[in-house]
Amino acid sequence: MNVLICDPVSPKGIALLQQRPEFKVTVLQKRLSEAELLPLVADAVALVVRSETKVTCKVIEAATRLRVVARAGVGVDNVDVEAATQRGIVVMNTPSGNTISTAELTFSMLMALARKIPQAHASMKAGEWNRKAFQGVELYNKTLGILGMGRIGSEVARRAIVFGIRVLAYDPYLTLSRANAMQVELTELGQIYARADFITVHMPLSDETKGMLNAAAFAKMKHGVRVLNCARGGIINESDLFAAIQSGQVAGAALDVYEAEPPPANFPLRDLPQVIMTPHLGASTEEAQENVGIEAAEAIIDYLLSGAVRNAVNLPNLDAKTYALVKPYLNLAEKLGRLVAQLSPKRNERLVVTYGGKATEVPEDPITRFVLKGFLESAGGKDVNQVNVRTLANSLGLRVEEIKSNEETDYNEWLHVAVYAGDQKISAGGTFYGTKNQPRIVRLNSQPVEIVPEGVLFLMTNKDRPGIVGYLGTLMGKHKVNIASMSLGRDIAGGHALTVLNLDSVPPPAALEEIQKDPDISNVRVVRL
Repeated sequence: MNVLICDPVSPKGIALLQQRPEFKVTVLQKRLSEAELLPLVADAVALVVRSETKVTCKVIEAATRLRVVARAGVGVDNVDVEAATQRGIVVMNTPSGNTISTAELTFSMLMALARKIPQAHASMKAGEWNRKAFQGVELYNKTLGILGMGRIGSEVARRAIVFGIRVLAYDPYLTLSRANAMQVELTELGQIYARADFITVHMPLSDETKGMLNAAAFAKMKHGVRVLNCARGGIINESDLFAAIQSGQVAGAALDVYEAEPPPANFPLRDLPQVIMTPHLGASTEEAQENVGIEAAEAIIDYLLSGAVRNAVNLPNLDAKTYALVKPYLNLAEKLGRLVAQLSPKRNERLVVTYGGKATEVPEDPITRFVLKGFLESAGGKDVNQVNVRTLANSLGLRVEEIKSNEETDYNEWLHVAVYAGDQKISAGGTFYGTKNQPRIVRLNSQPVEIVPEGVLFLMTNKDRPGIVGYLGTLMGKHKVNIASMSLGRDIAGGHALTVLNLDSVPPPAALEEIQKDPDISNVRVVRL
């Protein structure tokens, strides 16, 4: 079996593969373009990549024998996971190998930014002795705002506390009890902007976080703030950062990641003396490289030689027979998790997955992981997968419970997901219809419904009155929104009703505003499954 090492990984990881007589290992000596890579992957069974090589749809199509792609690192942005999944190719990563190295780089950048160490070093190398030009600030008794309290953000917080720094944490999914245990103050973005002397980013790049540190955010920050980004390029709007530094609102920045990598030759931030730049060194330590290389090699060996799957981003860690048994539940579980996540408060304390009927006979762990995957996607972005969801839930202080129920219902098999935030509870339950195991959501906050769990859902509560269905149909038609199906449930005649529509597109804001003006309608929500 041919294993192609596309990017530099640790020699120990390569040696593990070379020691197996079943493998022929080819190590590429330089980074190749897509066109150059295509003929080389034709007979490859496994690819090992870091961030440089792009495993595109064309590469996957050319690799007709490919069974596994191993990313020696956390993110898989350079791998077309959807195309790989369609081809039945397992995509694996190494989720824990570079946590410490990135946290240490962030703290090194923090110290360098405070004391202007790189600038002073460059001045000395140029033969100068200019002490007054490089007066810095102390970290002791300063306030650090950390945006994102996952593995790396938490490690940065631990180091900051030792230095006598007050730590403010922003993470919509971190519970107060977990924050207290970490000795950080859980607060909102506005408070961090107003109070923090330094702000460091440790969030995934997503639609929600892209460009979140922009001109509007900088304007709200404490004058003279310093910002750091060793997470993902694109979270900071670079042109807005340039303007904020020139105006003096931002005193300096330390960047390891960029919107385009490498940055172009005319990159404006390069010319600002207040900006410290490194070339994406977060995982560039001997230990991290060795760890991720070994981890990637071991994952490939386990999968190709024994069929065991670990650290996969597109397949649960199961043997083939068990996977076939649980597969119908996985899609339903993910949709239920995604639904309750969008209906619930963000700071939830407990998530309970209940298995009923025949569902009590299947392994619950992979199914619960898919519930968590759907639930936590917006917290972890593309880095969230069924491998790391339990760790992520634990880091956020979300307690996960699994229950096997013998309650008698109208269904032979069912799943129920409930999340709790204080006294508030949001829940949804699902089952399968017909011989083809078509998934359906049949309970929503204890009310009976029948919802196809896909696409766009429109939900509202309303007074049970004549004409409400016609009113909704007319209004959606007026705004060119097609209704695919409708589910209605009520407590008593003339009481309160729950109305759910499957729509072909997202209703425009004008439609939602018009609906919300009706005094008999409340709790209008749009959910994307």
